[in-house]
Amino acid sequence: MHNAAMDTRRDVAVVLSGGGINGVLLELGFLQRLRESPLWPRLGCIFGTSAGAVTGTSAALDRLDELERFLFSLRPEDTFRPQRLWRTPLLGLNDYTLPRTIAERLGDPTELAGELARSPVELVVCATDVTDDGPGEHGYELLYSSRTTPPEIMGQAVLASAAISALVFPLRVGDRIATDGGWVRNYPLGHAYDHPGVRTIVAFRYVPEYRRLGAEPLARLRERLQRMRAVPPVRAFIEELREAEEREARGEPLHLVDMIVRLMRVSIQRNTELEERSAELRDGSVRELAALRADLLDLVSEHTRPGRRRAAVAAVEERFAAARFPFGHDRAVPRITVRATAGAESLEPSFRNQRPWTDEAKRSLIDRGYKLTDAVLRAEGLTEPLAS
Repeated sequence: MHNAAMDTRRDVAVVLSGGGINGVLLELGFLQRLRESPLWPRLGCIFGTSAGAVTGTSAALDRLDELERFLFSLRPEDTFRPQRLWRTPLLGLNDYTLPRTIAERLGDPTELAGELARSPVELVVCATDVTDDGPGEHGYELLYSSRTTPPEIMGQAVLASAAISALVFPLRVGDRIATDGGWVRNYPLGHAYDHPGVRTIVAFRYVPEYRRLGAEPLARLRERLQRMRAVPPVRAFIEELREAEEREARGEPLHLVDMIVRLMRVSIQRNTELEERSAELRDGSVRELAALRADLLDLVSEHTRPGRRRAAVAAVEERFAAARFPFGHDRAVPRITVRATAGAESLEPSFRNQRPWTDEAKRSLIDRGYKLTDAVLRAEGLTEPLAS
């Protein structure tokens, strides 16, 4: 039976990774299934980056149904609209239209952040600091909590965290210039471990399958320019396009955008893997320390004279209690992790010609996130209906 007392314990943290539109849809399915579990009433904090910042906002406000309607109304141009080519050197590849779309369909970001501040669930989002004044003490990572950040800044922080750097320019967030949090912490698992009130972590990690940009658009452009090859500048441009195609055939970057995408892939994949590795090392350290403590107490009890045994055991207990380790040795934090790829339904944004986001593909990704989460929760024995 579901215990009503659980509703007063806000000791579960949810971690949501970045992942673009695929991540948002998969995470919605993840959160919908989690909402049906006994863990949902215990939800106390959400840590999200990029896509996770967007879905985390809806989860903290318990507005998943509203988020689903919003996503089914969403088209590629409602998030990132390609700039005219002549504007890209100064304004980036795309206009960041998502802030306007959210304001029109979900609500003003500042007002939503005000509601977050009053929610029983804390939202913490990660963004990357690209302010031109050095790393500072935060090391390029910006953290914003709905508990402590003013609403007008918190609303911008969510949008900055989701601003994919390869597509759009960064945003001003208070006195900082911020962009996609995936560069520094795509999967904010460590922050959940560091939160003192967390006793269980439920994490969603999107595993991207990066597409190669390919030289086909350049080849088509080169063919169209052939009829003007008598013009010297055009002839030179045709040769540059041909060289780019040759680089692509050798596995080298096509152009600057391809180089940025490759670097972004390395950064995001690497910091995500390090986040999980750090969590595993932390878990292992906690287990080993508990085993060491038990073994040491056994040895003290076995080899200390009866008259001094109680004092010796107390001294060991006191020393362990006073010790301070960077991995939070005083508590073990169980972690449930759901990992997902988009598969054939992937709706990853392209740089110029985006294929439509069909309702069928959106539904498939949401269902995929739901079913994967259901399988993991069942494996953990968390099948009890919430209302029972």
